[in-house]
Amino acid sequence: MGYWDAIPAQAGNIRHYDRATGWTAYDDVLDGEGRVSTQGSHRAVEAALGIALNASNLALLSGAGTSFCAKNVKAGAPQAPGMSDLWDAVVADVTQPKFDAVTALIPKAKGIGKNIEKLLTQYKIYVELFDDDNAKNVGEFISAAEKAIAARVDFVTEDTNLSAHGTLIRKIARRGIRKPRTKIFTTNYDLCFEYAARAQRFTVIDGFSHSMPQVYERGHFAHDIVRRDAGREGPDYIENVFQLYKLHGSLDWRRKDAEIIRSRDDAHGTPILIYPRDSKYQQAFEPPYLDMMGAFQSALREPDTTLIVSGFGFNDDHIARPIFAAIEANMSLRVIVCDVAFLDETTLAGATHNLPANHTAQSYATDSFRKFKQLIDIGDERITVLNGRFEDLALAVPDLVAQTERERHAERIKILHDSTSGVFG
Repeated sequence: MGYWDAIPAQAGNIRHYDRATGWTAYDDVLDGEGRVSTQGSHRAVEAALGIALNASNLALLSGAGTSFCAKNVKAGAPQAPGMSDLWDAVVADVTQPKFDAVTALIPKAKGIGKNIEKLLTQYKIYVELFDDDNAKNVGEFISAAEKAIAARVDFVTEDTNLSAHGTLIRKIARRGIRKPRTKIFTTNYDLCFEYAARAQRFTVIDGFSHSMPQVYERGHFAHDIVRRDAGREGPDYIENVFQLYKLHGSLDWRRKDAEIIRSRDDAHGTPILIYPRDSKYQQAFEPPYLDMMGAFQSALREPDTTLIVSGFGFNDDHIARPIFAAIEANMSLRVIVCDVAFLDETTLAGATHNLPANHTAQSYATDSFRKFKQLIDIGDERITVLNGRFEDLALAVPDLVAQTERERHAERIKILHDSTSGVFG
């Protein structure tokens, strides 16, 4: 099973919030004679998402929740991890006795549940405060934990079902080529967007050169791709291109001397990742993360911009605060937030929201989600909130651009290659 398999989701899972009617299911409710007895919210959802696609500037912010729909179907294959899964990976990698011994040094590390972010925060503070053998042991534990986290997050392969990612990319990245390219910002280290783009032959502009080895330089984000046809005046921008900004780093980034190169081999340099802990705020304003955050804040200030947010819990202040600051300052900014955080499971009335283990929708709720609802309640028509998963959003986004002949050709060739077991390659 790979990209081309069907999405295990339904747009009908989505709920839309309106200050007059409250939460409304996506589909119409029919009476016994097939007539509409209760109007669904699908028209309001389609209208909001349609306006988003037609905005001058379009950006998507994705968090950890967007990776849960990426599935590996082979027996024993790893799946997208939640916070408790990262905790288990660290315990398994460093052994329980050593884990317990290091934890015993830090009283506050007890009673935090399986919250690896809080745990590593306390460990980092200990290392900075003390200079003894215990601090050395804690530092070694932090290094081992970070390696375990990176390995656990590295779950995407060519066989991973990335239907939702591919569907959303196809819909939001095929806008009019004269408009600025769609910008996708993600806090995830994994390679879901990259693999989904590769499967559809979409081009990703992510700050790396096209030379070998691929080297990062922020100026590459200003590059674009055009055709050079004899006799044509002006640039002829190619279709199916989007920009990708990885706010917390990526599994395939390595720092080698003064350069950042694309590689998944630790022998080529040090991994560049912002690991879970409270110091994410400070690290986010160091290169290369500073380039990503700068681009994010600039995108929020652009006129006639829509920001779609999915799978992001608003627990990272360095990302949440610029969003609310932009809502205050940029009158033409529209924000659509789609998440399972808005409603608890008892309210969903049959919707099939498959949440990560040990979580309920209510456990995701933060003040940020309540603020978005409050903005709607006081009449801010720029804000749209939807209760749903990333894969539900992918289905709900309208497909404003018909499939191009180039895309149909690429699909035919892929099917041909698959059916002939690589005869052509």
